[in-house]
Amino acid sequence: MTMTAPFNFSSFNPDPFILLGVPGLEQFHIWIGIPFFIIYLVALAGNSVLLLLISMERSLHQPMFFFLSMLAATDLILSNTCVPKTFSIFWLGPQEITFSGCLIQMFFLHYSFAMDSAILLAMAFDRYVAICFPLRYTTILTRQIITKIVMGIISRSFCIIFPCVFLLKRLPFCRTHIIPHTYCEHIGIARLACADISVNIWYGFAVPVMTVMSDLILTGVSYTLILCTIFNLPSRDARQKALSTCGSHVCVSLIFYTPAIFSVLTHRFGHNILRSFHILFANLYVAIPPALNPIIYGVKTKQIQDKIILLFFPKENK
Repeated sequence: MTMTAPFNFSSFNPDPFILLGVPGLEQFHIWIGIPFFIIYLVALAGNSVLLLLISMERSLHQPMFFFLSMLAATDLILSNTCVPKTFSIFWLGPQEITFSGCLIQMFFLHYSFAMDSAILLAMAFDRYVAICFPLRYTTILTRQIITKIVMGIISRSFCIIFPCVFLLKRLPFCRTHIIPHTYCEHIGIARLACADISVNIWYGFAVPVMTVMSDLILTGVSYTLILCTIFNLPSRDARQKALSTCGSHVCVSLIFYTPAIFSVLTHRFGHNILRSFHILFANLYVAIPPALNPIIYGVKTKQIQDKIILLFFPKENK
């Protein structure tokens, strides 16, 4: 009677992974880590101040600022998920991360991106209602409607990203455990498996891209309708005021969607682009938007600008 070789079930509970950083740029890791640390501190301080202001100031308890506080909270999750590990790799060398830790990091990374996209769409809808139906703004965006939008944003993002965890947990990992990156992301982990990953590739590419693209299209439709309404306003001052209320959101949307589309296209079709460029760009995309978003809203939104001045220079405003 022949004995069959036992299957190695331990491959489904693999040893810790090693995050390398940016292959090919190891000699510059210490110097690259410095701006990442500064950017992280800016993101942490900016989004924390924004959340503090919106929670404390009753005049900012409006739908637009509520969605902005959601964006700030999501940006804090994104920053804390990846950036501390990134500059620890740059300064201390390759870092170990457990398989469970890798899955958790991967989930919150992609979940934050899905949340950001949905929140930006909700903010575009808020501006559409405010400019196209100003007299009905409070009756359309009631507390109940905002609660439903928030629940929709959270549940949709969860339902899109959570299957990635199971798609990775089903895979056996019997080859190298070295990840040539600074953080764990879905396809990067899947490529280490010694099994067919076609489902991971197609799900990882098609579902989030379709979601982000649909959000981008709907945001574009919202701003097309907004611009039509603005250019039909009777006075120049009214047009400028309406445009200024949208300026910060347009800047934040461009900062989010432009590199997102570029990153997806280069990962899918840019096979001739250096891996080090891919990884460095991916790190900048994770680090920079959370730092820039509160700065943009602080500079371009007068209500927030006034409250920041009042918070940090109270004596000068008395």
